[in-house]
Amino acid sequence: MEETNQFKIFAGSKGEALAKRICDELGCQLGNVRIDRFSDGEFCAYFEESVRGQSVYLVQSTCPSSDNLMELLLMIDAAKRASAYKVIAVIPYFGWARQDRKDKPRVSIGAKLVANMLQAAGADRIITVDLHAEQIQGFFDIPVDHIYGSNVLAPCVAGMNLKKLIVASPDIGGSKRASTFAKKLHTMTEHEVPMVICYKNRPDFNKVSEIRVLGDIYGKDVVIFDDIADTAGTLCKAAEVMKEGGAKSIRAVVTHGVLSGNACQKIEESALEELICTDSLPIDTSRCSKLRVESLAGIIACTIRAIQNHTSISETNAR
Repeated sequence: MEETNQFKIFAGSKGEALAKRICDELGCQLGNVRIDRFSDGEFCAYFEESVRGQSVYLVQSTCPSSDNLMELLLMIDAAKRASAYKVIAVIPYFGWARQDRKDKPRVSIGAKLVANMLQAAGADRIITVDLHAEQIQGFFDIPVDHIYGSNVLAPCVAGMNLKKLIVASPDIGGSKRASTFAKKLHTMTEHEVPMVICYKNRPDFNKVSEIRVLGDIYGKDVVIFDDIADTAGTLCKAAEVMKEGGAKSIRAVVTHGVLSGNACQKIEESALEELICTDSLPIDTSRCSKLRVESLAGIIACTIRAIQNHTSISETNAR
């Protein structure tokens, strides 16, 4: 009888580069899936090899445009109809995660809708990285393996040997995330790593009118830690305020480098010395000389290996 612990890895358009790195870590080949498009924009997905009885891992970030989410949904459906044993959606960047609650009347909860769609398509499990709101895990009725990007980013920062390291949260809502990052750096460097918080006034989506830094940053090597850099407006404005406040150096460390619009130009012209992010989304580093990308391939490969071997994931994903 064929064993059911065999697996194959496939990728959508937004996941191919990362999927190849994951396969390199696992010592396997990336599977062949094809996306055919009609002239009106409609497309279909199909596997060019058998997935019967296999655990199928589909690597695809669901960032806008919605085509990326639709690609993933079609691949999940195709795998289920092709008699895959299990279908695991590997979603490094979970799009629509900022829509996790009703914060005003008559608004959709996009994260819950996407969770429903993934389950309706037939996903048996989700692997994702640094959800914007951790409670989104509760939107699913299937297992969700939530990987922390700090396990990749913290060693990178610790290796810089910054003498007066201090972690900054870009807003009050991210203070818990930044505090956890500071504690991890404290453990790795064996030096106390203080934290400051930025208070920002946001009049509308992607707009910041004012930022104030709560805490002492004079003469410090500041690392701003956040989960998403979208327009980069908050990061660049915070860096400007910190430079004026006497910070010695300023870097930004984020998990998901969305970098929409003219974000790269803003970063290039900002007081930031460097923006470090992961490859949860494909990033063209030639767009900005200050960009540095660390790969999630190793920790995702460890998660896949743990799932296949029925071992603990938390041992390699401690927060």
